[in-house]
Amino acid sequence: MALSRAARLAPVVEMAEKAEKTAVQRLGYFQGQVKVAESKLADLQAFRLDYSEQWIVRGSTGVTGQWLLGFQGFLAQLDTAVDQQRQSLNWHQNNLNKAREAWQQAFARVEGLRKLVQRYREEAQRLEDKREQKLLDELSQRLPRHDPF
Repeated sequence: MALSRAARLAPVVEMAEKAEKTAVQRLGYFQGQVKVAESKLADLQAFRLDYSEQWIVRGSTGVTGQWLLGFQGFLAQLDTAVDQQRQSLNWHQNNLNKAREAWQQAFARVEGLRKLVQRYREEAQRLEDKREQKLLDELSQRLPRHDPF
């Protein structure tokens, strides 16, 4: 009976393994999304730094009011883009954290089911060993004994 319990759990374990595999794939996807978002943020920050350094170079030679307004306007746009990319990164990191939690839960479920199946198999083996020993004991009692003397 214990073995049949283990056999009956096989489809449940298989479904849990598929769910865990899907969770791993989602985790990988969101890890990739975070890396892309981090890279874009770093690129934007580097570009903003380079652009703001133009003020030092250009400012030393003198600038027009129109250039200054254009510079400040574009710098403001860059600041907005950096802020939006930070928000995007936070959103992706939040998704990654949720995906990690989902995978951890799926992994724990699979491991729990595997341990339960193993326990059922071990229980079935113990019962089978006990049954065989009982049968051997009964057979040995039925055999005629031969005394050498």
